[in-house]
Amino acid sequence: MTVGVRRPDGYGRGRQCGLTEGGRVTQVGEGHETAADEAGPVMTFGAPTVGEILAERYRLEEHVNNDSAGRQVWRGIDVILRRPVAVVLRYPGGESATEMLQAAVDASRVIHPSLVGVYDAIDEGQRSYVVREWVDGEALREVISREGPLEPGRAVTIAHALADALTAVHATGMVHGNVHPGTTLIGDDGRVVLADARADSADSTESDIRSVGGILYYALTGTWPHAELGSRPALPDAVRDGNGELVPPRQARAGIPAYLDDLTMDLLDKRVAAPESEALATELSRLTEAEEEFEEVGPLRFTQGTSAEPVRSTRKIFLGVAALAVIAVIGLVFGIRAISNSGGDDPSQTTQAGTSTGGEGTGQTDPATGAAEAAPKAFKLTADMVRIVDPPKSDRANTGDAKYTIDDDSDTVWKTQGFNQANFGNQKPGMGVLINLKAPKHVTDVRVQTSVPGVTMDVRIGTNDPGDNWDGDKKIVDTYKKLTDEDTEPTNGTNEIFTGFEPDQTYQYILVWLTKLPADDDGRYRVSVENIAVYGTD
Repeated sequence: MTVGVRRPDGYGRGRQCGLTEGGRVTQVGEGHETAADEAGPVMTFGAPTVGEILAERYRLEEHVNNDSAGRQVWRGIDVILRRPVAVVLRYPGGESATEMLQAAVDASRVIHPSLVGVYDAIDEGQRSYVVREWVDGEALREVISREGPLEPGRAVTIAHALADALTAVHATGMVHGNVHPGTTLIGDDGRVVLADARADSADSTESDIRSVGGILYYALTGTWPHAELGSRPALPDAVRDGNGELVPPRQARAGIPAYLDDLTMDLLDKRVAAPESEALATELSRLTEAEEEFEEVGPLRFTQGTSAEPVRSTRKIFLGVAALAVIAVIGLVFGIRAISNSGGDDPSQTTQAGTSTGGEGTGQTDPATGAAEAAPKAFKLTADMVRIVDPPKSDRANTGDAKYTIDDDSDTVWKTQGFNQANFGNQKPGMGVLINLKAPKHVTDVRVQTSVPGVTMDVRIGTNDPGDNWDGDKKIVDTYKKLTDEDTEPTNGTNEIFTGFEPDQTYQYILVWLTKLPADDDGRYRVSVENIAVYGTD
């Protein structure tokens, strides 16, 4: 009996890996909350064999290992689509496998490049099995066991990918519940993937966020700050002081930036309100862009729910008689915008690039005058305000798809053609979406959501649209200037925020410009732009 997960198209974009055995890995059963199933024995007889074909399409190639719940993990082949898969088998099936199958069904509903894809969940009564994506790689636990603690930049990149994935999970109303170094997977291509969701009644979005703090702590120190239940092998416990309090990363290992130390400890400290996943993803994205200059990025700035007050890095806390007074760490504040989750129906609001605007009251305060500044809002964009720029001469077959980048619907997209090389096969300098705001406006940032990470893109500014034709596109390429002088690097996630607009200037013509594309599963290079939003104060 199939229980509701069938994705023969193979469009899951996650990556799958986990325990290392002979260079291969699996993505299941490695969470710190994992324990053996309470329903009884697992795979005690009637075990599958090499070459056996399940559900008339999944051929078992090799038994990789048994996970910590006793389920068998196999590397297999989908004989219809001719691709490798991971097969997780449990005996018996039926009611005793309900939790495993339901978790697979739930996981299949969320598609994200940093979440492992689930293709099938099947109950045969005597046994049940889940079919998932397979790639070679290692769990974070294995990487650190071999290499030791990671450099701050790499640790932040991993945490950012997890927060981005959790944003997608939490947006559906679900909880992952198993964020752990054993389920945080590093593919051979460098992708970070979160696997094996196992939420139960004790889990929450907050516990997911606290676990991201745990991942940061583990990546920076090589030790785990949370209690371990049933994980194998057990992770090294974090260092604690004489009072049993967790020692900050900087005390456990030299060279960790103070700001990153504060952020990690705040995420672990239950006295400090946890940010929403999208706010954390945005903050970590800011850090990935800062790279080695963590000390220059300024204090943590989130907005919780609909609160107008930002939550800043609070590791420097004074204990008072009645309560804790939260003190902001002094530093240079970059233009990270206040974030809220108002849930309103205003069509101008957006959640692109991991942020959302919450209407009035979410602005910041001018330090010179003490007056409240207007919070940036998304400008209302319509189909006649956007078009595709595609030089030089081409068939311009999908130029009408620009409207799908501003409709707030990720199911309708502008998808580039497939090319043989990342740089468009040297056929053109790039492709992009031109936005005409119809009038000069004060712009604060542009937010772009793509189908996958690894896109090299930037924002450019011009003074006019010379025409929706080949000659006009060439003039745009020749005359539009990059918004900033910073080097353009491939994106680490699927949501990007572009800042650098001068507050005393106005802008009307804005070009989101793609110069290199990521590889697709078929070996060609392409990407889909799912949404573009322009924010400003006018």
